[in-house]
Amino acid sequence: MNAENPFIPYLATLLSTADLTPDTKFLTVELDDPDVRDRFDYKPGQFAILSAFGLGEAPFCLVSVSYRGRQLEFAVRRIGTVTNALHELEPGAKVGVRGPFGNYFSLEQYKGSNIIIIGGGIGMAPLRPVINFILDHRADYGDLLIINGARTPQDLVFAPEFATWAQAPGSRLELTVDRGDADWTGREALVPDVVKELKPSAENAIAITCGPPIMIRFTLIRLKELGFTDSQIVTTLEMKMKCGLGKCARCNVGDKYICQDGPVFTLEQISKFMEQF
Repeated sequence: MNAENPFIPYLATLLSTADLTPDTKFLTVELDDPDVRDRFDYKPGQFAILSAFGLGEAPFCLVSVSYRGRQLEFAVRRIGTVTNALHELEPGAKVGVRGPFGNYFSLEQYKGSNIIIIGGGIGMAPLRPVINFILDHRADYGDLLIINGARTPQDLVFAPEFATWAQAPGSRLELTVDRGDADWTGREALVPDVVKELKPSAENAIAITCGPPIMIRFTLIRLKELGFTDSQIVTTLEMKMKCGLGKCARCNVGDKYICQDGPVFTLEQISKFMEQF
């Protein structure tokens, strides 16, 4: 983050945009100052705050992995004033970037474990860098199961990467939608029901989940039924993030501040606060 003042964003340039779903865009951003660009290091699970100048700022997880290059990637769903403005920007436009903020997934600790990724809708955004990190370090991890759900086929984010995920050694991709269309030939089921159907083993496993609160709530129930302990279940509460520094007190959950203590938590760390979601 900005060592002089973490509330002042770095200037950056929007390099490209692409449609991920009807309401979500993939933004590729580059920090303008090469020195800042070189020291802007982050890990899967961390986030940054993007500014649409003149309109405001909002937090977004970094969906890229830092070692692949210095360009920053974000998945931005259109839900309000700032996201509307970011969606309307053309390549070459200037944006602000603050960060990186938050903790991250303990991928070093997960080495040797089987990994179950369970995501719904835009909740796949913070899970994408985890998937790509594991695929880039494939020998360090056991089996990788990815369960990715959405309301409709059109709402499945990162579809161009599905073939890569599915065809990687020791990896399996299971897609599901709440309701299909005339062209959909895959599974129609809610994500927690798919977890119940597939019955991933809790032995030597870590389950990482992110998605709508109702999906997370019932996914946790299914994982517990399968024998996963609270320390084996990891989630990210990025939807609770606000200023990035824990100063506005908008991100508190119990005695935790998501911007400072999170956004990544084991269920063991937050189980007594889950009724707030």
